[in-house]
Amino acid sequence: MRLTDESQRLARFEWQGEVLHGRLITTDGDDVLEVLAADPLRSAAEPTGRRLPLDDVRLLAPVTPGKIVAVGRNYADHIAELSLDTPTAPRLFFKPPSAVVGPGEAIRYPAQSREVHYEAELAVVIGRTARGITAEQALEYVFGYTCANDVTARDIQREDGQPSWAKAFDTFCPLGPWITTNLDPTKLDVRCEVNGTERQSAGTDTMLHPVASLLAYITAAVTLEPGDVLLTGTPAGVGPVVPGDEVAVYISGIGSLVNPVAGR
Repeated sequence: MRLTDESQRLARFEWQGEVLHGRLITTDGDDVLEVLAADPLRSAAEPTGRRLPLDDVRLLAPVTPGKIVAVGRNYADHIAELSLDTPTAPRLFFKPPSAVVGPGEAIRYPAQSREVHYEAELAVVIGRTARGITAEQALEYVFGYTCANDVTARDIQREDGQPSWAKAFDTFCPLGPWITTNLDPTKLDVRCEVNGTERQSAGTDTMLHPVASLLAYITAAVTLEPGDVLLTGTPAGVGPVVPGDEVAVYISGIGSLVNPVAGR
């Protein structure tokens, strides 16, 4: 499918045991998925003519990344709440693809942790191979954006002083509900609710390092491939969740990513 200049919502989903890709459209007031012939990230995936009601499918993580690059300490208010130093350059780490789950899937407490935190974030999905790009070029390499929860075992992070292991556990990277194209990543609102109570709220215009600058910085050293994901940091308001809680990440222009928290 050839992407247009209009914003589109592109989903990956399961229907009757089959994994499909589709474009979300509204017909007569109902949300339906227009099934595509292939993954639009990988090929020119034209509509097949099939349409499925959104309520009849199970949404999956909208992308299966080869790698996930994440930035920490990218909002000043979050740095302040954790009493950390402000880095002069982006503070980067990697999350493994095995951490990814989709909408509605459980975030599971690992046996090694007693304090798991939510972190609502804007996720950037790469659409073209990017190496050595400038900030002025960077958004041309973006396929679209989705919601993310950079789940963190905070007690482990405090013990070892670095984020990678504390953020790497299975189920610690919910993504979804779909990829929205053609958004301005500097003008989005990021919110998080736990059990219906708001815990985080900020605009992406308050990032210390905006998306374009992050992509230029990363690709000076690391090649990003189609389907790779960049997590852009979380604002203030992070805190613990326990089994039985429900975490919802909302981003304007995209939608909501909701995940329950389960025990070990």
